[in-house]
Amino acid sequence: MKRNRANRNIVVNYLFVFFMSLDFTHGIIIIYLTTVKGFSLLEVGIMEGFYHVASFLMEIPTGAIADVWGRKMSRIIGRALGIGALFTALYGDTMLVQTLGFMLIALSNNLESGAGDALVYDTLVSVDAVDTYMNVAGKQELTFQVASIAAFLAGGMLASISYPITFGLSVVSCVLAIISALFLTEITIEKKEAFSRSLAREIRKYRDHIISSIQVFHKDIRVLFLMLISEGFFTVVVVSFFYLQSHWTEQGFSQRTITTVFAVKGVLGGVAAFRSAVIEKRLARKWTLLIIILSPVIALWGIALTPYSFFFYILLGPVEGYLIAAMGTYINELITSKERATVLSMQSMIFSVIMILMFPAFGAFADATGTDTAFLLFAAVISFLALFAFFRLVPPLTTK
Repeated sequence: MKRNRANRNIVVNYLFVFFMSLDFTHGIIIIYLTTVKGFSLLEVGIMEGFYHVASFLMEIPTGAIADVWGRKMSRIIGRALGIGALFTALYGDTMLVQTLGFMLIALSNNLESGAGDALVYDTLVSVDAVDTYMNVAGKQELTFQVASIAAFLAGGMLASISYPITFGLSVVSCVLAIISALFLTEITIEKKEAFSRSLAREIRKYRDHIISSIQVFHKDIRVLFLMLISEGFFTVVVVSFFYLQSHWTEQGFSQRTITTVFAVKGVLGGVAAFRSAVIEKRLARKWTLLIIILSPVIALWGIALTPYSFFFYILLGPVEGYLIAAMGTYINELITSKERATVLSMQSMIFSVIMILMFPAFGAFADATGTDTAFLLFAAVISFLALFAFFRLVPPLTTK
């Protein structure tokens, strides 16, 4: 019975991830904001900065909500807020309204980050199948990539016809994700304190949980180092994703061409994610970390200095697919079920801190000097950080 419940949870989770990832606006949102709404790259960078400020402030509180009061409910509320963010993006005409929309989608993503992976990992723990996590995570990433590829390709075509239709179909996807989430089963590995009718007692329980989760980094510094390397990589992927939309548009490429490049990257990422368990068995952890550190450096210099920016951006795809499964496994091995969602949310908080600094800075520099020069500086900064990671963060991860 328990095994059947776990299997259903995994299957339903794939379905939820598919609909959650079927966002037809994702590949064209910067183009939409700059060409239709008339915002500058600096203004978009500031909006994205506020997104990450909100994400930073809410990551730990929302992670604790998932741990203390339920991962399933956290995911449902997150998708509902995502619907609100889509309406705000479509109808908001001022920078203030669009910024509020960015903050709303941040809260939506906060409620999902940590909660989803924690539910999946604990589902496998409950049936003594945790050794299959990397395989499950790889299939989940493949599901994400398939949905993203479909959204990129369809979104590019739909946007050329009607932006309201593009946003409307994304709302439908959110609704289908919510329906899917209703069929998930909450998993409890460690005994939790029963819900109290006393608000003060619930607040203390919530506070104590956050404190104990933060102490995880003190107990094992490797958790922090793994998160820093992982989120440094994702910073490169996300900044490149958003600003290459503008960069390639300036170079005369169509929305359909740009979204096709994103789709190709997604295909390679999905294949690598699906085969991540096999790849991980053949690579020592040191080599995995080295690939994760070096690939964004190579990709950024290729984007900045060569006419083959499509190729070098696509190069990040398979590394990203493998990273998500491998690093997720490494980190989950070091934390407990009780604090899993909160600690994994802290990983997203680290990403937000980096992006608060990086995203608006890139936008300001791109407005002042052009995206070509901005990518050149970005490559130099990431190269310096990669050297630091290789000499200061990798040794403790491979010797302990």
